[in-house]
Order: sequence, then C-alpha cells, then structure tokens
Amino acid sequence: ELTGFPECLDGRVKTLHPKVHAGILADLRLADHREQLADLGIEPFDLVVCNLYPFTETVASGASPDECVEKIDIGGPSMVRAAAKNHPSVAIVVNPDHYGAVLDALNSGGFTLEQRKRLAAEAFAHTAAYDAAVASWFASAYAPDGESQFPDFVARTWQRKSLLRYGENPHQSAALYVADPEQDTLATAEQLHGKEMSYNNYVDTDAAIRAAYDFAEPAVAIIKHANPCGIAISPAGGVAEAHRLANECDPVSAFGGIIAANRTVTNAMALQVNEVFTEVICAPDYEPEALATLKAKKNIRILRTGSRNRRRTEFRQICGGLLLQDGDLYQAPGDDPATWTLASGEPADERTFADLVFAWRAIRSVKSNAILLAHDLASVGVGMGQVNRVDSARLAVERAGDRARGSVCASDAFFPFADGPEILFAAGVKAVVQPGGSVRDEDVISAARKAGVTMYLTGTRHFTH
Repeated sequence: ELTGFPECLDGRVKTLHPKVHAGILADLRLADHREQLADLGIEPFDLVVCNLYPFTETVASGASPDECVEKIDIGGPSMVRAAAKNHPSVAIVVNPDHYGAVLDALNSGGFTLEQRKRLAAEAFAHTAAYDAAVASWFASAYAPDGESQFPDFVARTWQRKSLLRYGENPHQSAALYVADPEQDTLATAEQLHGKEMSYNNYVDTDAAIRAAYDFAEPAVAIIKHANPCGIAISPAGGVAEAHRLANECDPVSAFGGIIAANRTVTNAMALQVNEVFTEVICAPDYEPEALATLKAKKNIRILRTGSRNRRRTEFRQICGGLLLQDGDLYQAPGDDPATWTLASGEPADERTFADLVFAWRAIRSVKSNAILLAHDLASVGVGMGQVNRVDSARLAVERAGDRARGSVCASDAFFPFADGPEILFAAGVKAVVQPGGSVRDEDVISAARKAGVTMYLTGTRHFTH
C-alpha cells in the first residue's frame, strides 16, 4: 500500500524503497526537501518504531548457520539509522519499554528536539550492538580463522547500568556497564539490602565469587583487596561451618571484608556474619530468616546472584590494546589429582590428600606469588602478592602461627630455590603440592625428602595477577 511494490525474495526486500527512505530521511527544515517530497508524491514520517530480527536469540537457540544468516536484519537497521540521522524531523523508537512514553508524547504534541536526540543516540547504540553481534559471530563461529581459536575481530557492546559514587579512589569517576542484562552475573545481581555498591565493592565481590564458586562443595570465601582472608569448604557442616572456618583463618583482615557463599545462606551463617563488620555478602539465595537477620545491619550490601559467573574468556585492557585469554577454570591436565606425581615422602593419607586437593583449588584465588596453608579443608595461612616466593612462604607461616604445624601447602608456581620450602618445613608443614618445573627442582625435592615431607608435582601453574 505504501510503496506500490510487492515484497520479494522471500521477504528479504520489503522496506528498501525510496518511498520509505525518502519519507524518513527528508529534512523537513529544508524547503527543497519538502518540495521534492511533494513532487514525488511521498509522505514524510514523523515517527519510526522498529524492532530488529532476533539474531542473537537465534544464535543462542542453537539454530543452524543458514537460519542464523536469515535472521540478519537489513531493512530494519537501515530504517533505524535513517530515522536516527534525521532526528531533527523524525523520532525513532527501538525499545518497547519506551512505548508508554511515546504514547504520552503523541498525546501531548509530539517530541522535543532533545527527546529525539536521546532516542537517536539509543537507536545508533542499538544498531551498533546488533552489527557487533553479527560481525563477532561471523569472525568466531561462522567464518573463523582456522589457525587460531581467537577471532580476527572482537566486538562487544556494553550498556551503562549505574553511575558509581567514585572509582578506586574518591578523585576518580566510575560507572558500571553490563554486557548482557539478561544473564545472571555479578553485574546484574539483585541487591536486596544496603548502600549502593562501590567500584571496590564490585572488584572484591568478583574475586570472592571467583574463589567460592569454584568449589562443588559448600564453600565460603572472605576477600579484602581482591585477596582471600580465608577460604573454606564444609561438605558436612554447610555454609555456616565453611564461613566459621574461613573467618578463623585471618579474623583481623576479615573485618570489613567481602563474603561469597556458593550455597543458600542459612540463618546460622547470617548470625555469624553479623558478628563481624562486613561490606558485602553475595550468594545464590538466602533463607528468609537469614535475610531478616542480615538486614538488621543497616549498611551491609546483600547481593543475590546465580552461578553464571565463571569467565570462559578473560579480557584485560592495556595501553592501546586488549589482551584475551581462556579463563583459568581448572581445565589443565595437572588439575586432576589423579595425574599428580609423588616426588618425595610417603603417599598422603586420605585426609591429608583431601586437604591438598582443597588447597590446590583455593590457590588460584590468591594473587601471585601465592602460598596457601590449609588444614581440615580450610585455609589457615595465606601469603599473597609478594615479589618473591620465599616472602610469600614466610607470610603464610606468620599468618598461620601454630596452625602451620600439621598443615599442607599449595604453591601457585614452582619453588625456584629450596629456601621457601625450608621455611614451610621448619614451621611443621607436612605435605606440599606445587607445579614443579624449576631448574632446581631436585634441590627442592631433596629438601622435602630430608624433612620427611610429602611433595606432589602437578605440572600446572596457576598464576593470578
């Protein structure tokens, strides 16, 4: 009816017609444009409302490549971009959430220029995100570079969710952006109580989730400055016992910390949490009584987030560039305890071996150079972020105190010298798990044999920076 021309090619060509695009693109402020429309018999548009073909949803559904290609919209983005370009004359709406405001505007005389500018900005962002999704799918899935798992082209769009009070420090501005508002992640977590999240809250909560959600067993991690004050699991006692053990690791540092639990928070755990000043607690859910208990503390931030928090691809911005890598998800062969090599001492008994397995999984959450001492499935001393491994060993032993005796140790990378292990052995550490691979491995292993300490080599490193 509008164009006098039927759609064709199975609907691929419908709106790509001068009577559509001239009506959208005509700048009605210009007499020449108005005259041309009159001569051509084309009516101008005041409003364009357009929803694009569901390309990303089609890809996510597992549809075939041909089906995905068919869901690449051509006419829709063309109309959206045309209307957005001509925003002095046309209002463009791409978000159904705005339909109510659109009706209000139509009933009150139309849109102001400022409103049309904002709608145009949203429209260009919408088509940019759409094109980025298509281009990324082509580069990574449909026509990838066969020589690399990393695509030639990476594009991702982010939508601002909130402005933060400030950044890492008060003189820095900051905001939170979300990649996919529909995914259940930290960025989209539901805040049930407390003050607004800060930049540092998000950084530390991300580290806490990374630590706690790595375990299959009920686990709790307490974090300060992106490092664990304590990590523990409790297959029998649940999150309340795991929290008690994690807090015991370093109760001084736990003050003002961030807590993550990988199970529903019970009231028993909530009562314990309320005994120590806590900035944030994050978990998949909360018992009603636990939530009421926690809310008795006015300022504690209570977050509910699901399990979609493991980053399979990690991005790090550097000056002028972006680094991509696989997420460290314990996918290396050496992460399977069955592959570990006994380098010294007697095979660990079942309980000691369980502590070694726990410590090896927990060490990934500690900033390198990292040493973690554990006993009864809980950390008892953590040495993190030191520029040499011997200082990390010394710090872990100092933090553990008397608890170092009879504990086990995990090291995120090999010991370059025997000096670090000798500090551990002198403190009473009875078993060690570490990657191995140093040119002085034999010196380290010899020191372990001399001390009668069991030592396993994994062949896998877990640096965290």
